[in-house]
Parts: sequence; C-alpha cells; structure tokens
Amino acid sequence: MSTLDTAIDPSSPAFHANRDALLDSLAELDAALDTARAGGGEKYVARHHKRGKLLPRERIELLLDQDSPFLELSPVAAYGTDFPIGASVVTGIGVVEGVECLVVANDPTVRGGAVNPWSLAKTRRAGEIALANRLPMVNLVESAGADLPTQAEIFIPGGRVFRDLTRLSAEKIPTVSVVFGNATAGGAYVPGMSDYTIMIRDRSQVYLAGPPLVKMATGEDADDESLGGAAMHATTSGLADFLAADERDGIRLARQCVRRLNWRKRGPAPRNPMPRPPKYDPEELLGIASADLKVPFDPREVLARVLDGSEFDEFKPAYGTALVTGWGELHGYPVGVLANARGVLFSEEAQKATQFIQLANASDTPLIFLQNTTGYMVGTEYEQRGIIKHGALMINAVSNSTVPHLTVNLGASYGAGNYGMCGRAYEPRFLFTWPNARSAVMGPAQLAGVLSIVARQAAAARGREFDEDSDAAMRMMVEQQIESQSGALFLSGRLYDDGVIDPRDTRTVLGLCLSSIHSGPVQGTAGFGVFRM
Repeated sequence: MSTLDTAIDPSSPAFHANRDALLDSLAELDAALDTARAGGGEKYVARHHKRGKLLPRERIELLLDQDSPFLELSPVAAYGTDFPIGASVVTGIGVVEGVECLVVANDPTVRGGAVNPWSLAKTRRAGEIALANRLPMVNLVESAGADLPTQAEIFIPGGRVFRDLTRLSAEKIPTVSVVFGNATAGGAYVPGMSDYTIMIRDRSQVYLAGPPLVKMATGEDADDESLGGAAMHATTSGLADFLAADERDGIRLARQCVRRLNWRKRGPAPRNPMPRPPKYDPEELLGIASADLKVPFDPREVLARVLDGSEFDEFKPAYGTALVTGWGELHGYPVGVLANARGVLFSEEAQKATQFIQLANASDTPLIFLQNTTGYMVGTEYEQRGIIKHGALMINAVSNSTVPHLTVNLGASYGAGNYGMCGRAYEPRFLFTWPNARSAVMGPAQLAGVLSIVARQAAAARGREFDEDSDAAMRMMVEQQIESQSGALFLSGRLYDDGVIDPRDTRTVLGLCLSSIHSGPVQGTAGFGVFRM
C-alpha cells in the first residue's frame, strides 16, 4: 500500500486557530456529557445508593468484561429539549464474556426511569443497531413505565420496542433482561419478551398493573409481592428464568447467560490481527478541521491519523478530485473510504463515487464516509451537464449498497451532499459527528439569502416597496436560528447521529464499530436500481 505523507505544520497560526476552536466545542460537549452522567442529580443518586442500588453505569461496568471498552451511544440524547440530557437511559456496545453485546440500562434516578419520547427514540435506535449488526441485547431494567404527560407521543410508537425484541429473537439474536426494580405496565413486556429473564429477590416487581390500578379495575386488594414479585415469578408464573440474591448476583447470572450462548461471529476476522498504528499523532486531528467551514481541508490528513500504518491506496486520484476514494485497513479490517476534499460535489465526483461503491460491494468491503460537503454543484452549466442524474447515480448506489456503511461528519454536511455521503436517512450502521460539525439544508447565510431573494421578488411582483430594514432583521434571525439548529449537539440531541466524538477518538470508535458489524455477515449487493446514464 501507499503510505500517506502529511503537510500539517502544528506550529502554524492556522493550526492553532483550528485547534482552539475545536477545544472550545469539546468543552461544550464535555459539559453536556457531565450533565448526562450525573443522572437525576446528587439528591436522587444519593437516595438510590442509600437503598443499596447500583447506578446504571455501575451496573454496566460490572456486566462487561474487566478493562474492556464501552462505546456509549447517543449520550446527549434530548439535549436542547425539555427533557434531561441522556434521556434517562444509557445505551452502548460492550464485551460480555467475550461477546460484543448491545446494552440498554434505564436510569431510575431520572424521573424513576420513566420513558419519554427521547428515551423511546434512543431505545429504538439501540434495537436497530442490535438487529442490523447481529448483536445480542442485554436490558438492565428499572423503569416506572411511560412518562404519563407525554403518553400521546410514546404509546403507539412505543409498541415497536417490544416488537423489535421479538424480531431479534426470531433472527436468533439473543435477548437478556435483568430486572432491578419496577418494570410496570408496558415495561413488563421487556422481560416478558426476552429470551432470558433474571429477577432479584425482594427487589424486582413486574406486573401489568400495580396494586392501586388493580383495585380500581377489579376491586381486588393485592400486594406487590404476590402481584409481581421476583419469587412469585420464579416459582408460580414462570416469567423469571433465574432468581438472583442481589444486584451483583443478577449481573453474574446475565454474564452466565451470555457465556452459554455458544455465540460465533459470521463476518470475517480482521485481515491483520496485529495492525500497525498510524504514523502520525492523533492529537494533531484537533488542528486539521477548519474553524471556518468555508475553508476546505485535506481529508488525507485525517486518514493518515486513522488508518493502519497510514497506508491508503487511492482510487482515481486524478479524476473527480473534490472526492477522495480509496482502500485501506482500520484495526485490521479492510475498508473503502469516500471523503470530501473540497465541499462541492461535481458530476465527476458523483460518477467516481458510484463506481467505487459498486467495487466495494463486489469485494464485500465495508465503506467509511467522511463528510465535509456543501452539496452538489448548482448553476446553468452544471445542470446542462447532468448534475441531477449524476447525483442520482451516487445516491442510488449509496441507497442500494448492502456492505456496512460507517459515516463521520468532520465539518459540513449540507443539502443533497448529506444524502450522497450516506447521512442518517440512508441508514449507515453507525454515524458519528465531530463537535465542530454542522448539518442542514444549506448554510445559514445561504438559506437566509434565498429567503431574502424570494421576498424581494414577491414584493416586486406585487408592486410594493421592499422593506430593507425588515429584511436585514429577518436575515439575522434566520442565520442565528439555522446556526443553532445545525450544530452537532443540537442534532445529536435529536438522535440524528449516534454520538458526538472527540476527533482523537475517531480511530478507536470506528474500530469498535467495525468489530461490531462483523458480528453479522458482510456481503455486497448483487444488483442496484436503474442507473440513469
């Protein structure tokens, strides 16, 4: 393979400006993460511990193999909404008895672990990842059920969580539930629909309706234990497969269940089990992405700090140069890369990408998309040359490609460029964002300018005088709105990605994802849709 060189000068003013801007964004991210990790706050955390209970991340730590990594997903879900950051649930991928598992843990310190619209969306995304990547799912359950004030938003779509559990089981992807406290109403179906269910003596309470509702519905006086206690479910109803003495014993039993799965990956093992690290310091990634999104940067500098040995065989290097395509390895796994070198995608880039995606499918090679695009080129010349049909070629290829896709937004992801570079709507297996990144229909100034032109034309058509002062105020308001709504934290809070990551962690995050996707088969498609030539 060819080894990438670097032109980065860590002592240059531009490098320091980029680094300072990214560190400011990282500080904002760290503050949001600290809030999420704090759960319901000191008062509720202390009360939870006083009851002899573990916090969700403590439960996860005991569940996972010692010193193994945990890739937390959607950690700032609900950021910028009326709900707590983190959405009262922790999700992620970790190794249990040598098996990569998707873990979901309710946080009972946040409103009793009640399910709100964002925790529902986060849980459903975890189920999608488990199914797409063939990852056994472990649910660490303690939830008060639905957040009743928002029941209209969660009741009907919430049923998909239970449906997805059964579909995992139907695909022979095991599901394990450990109930640490309440699992009431709809929440009772999580242990009820899992392959393996573990309850904890004198702690677990699983029932469709608690004593007050039973009294109202039937007139029966019932106590918690006889209605839904762990011992009753282990001896009478049969809902509990294992009865644990305490929380740690419940986690031990969950690990035992995973150990006995006889689990085997279906994807190929890494080509090189002892890969060489990149030649260049990942710390330098902080100074590569431009602080000004209008200033492009060379994605090869990122690849040189992410790929094994900084080795990269570029495909069509002299054609469609605004898009870099080529082959490399990451943590021993072969990958194809599509990375924006200059923001705009022209016809040549679209055609080059289409061929490259076909080649990756022919060789069963996963694809990594590194986004930094303002979209496809516009204008009379480019329309006449066929930018629409060439962009459609690329989007067709992305849509119908069946090798796993991993996407990272390094800077900008605007317009249809987001689609062609495998944005969320095109279902990459995983999508992560650098904290400096932005994504929207178009840039704030461009969007405000379009609205201004349309308003100016409308005024002229009606024969009215155009109000320049109102127009200036409108443009400022729109630019501010789009700037805030296109930011990485705002979008991650709405689960348009799987997390905002420190650029220095890019290689590690992608490596964990590649290992996870190889739990299932890695196979390219035999055919695409009709290509408009």
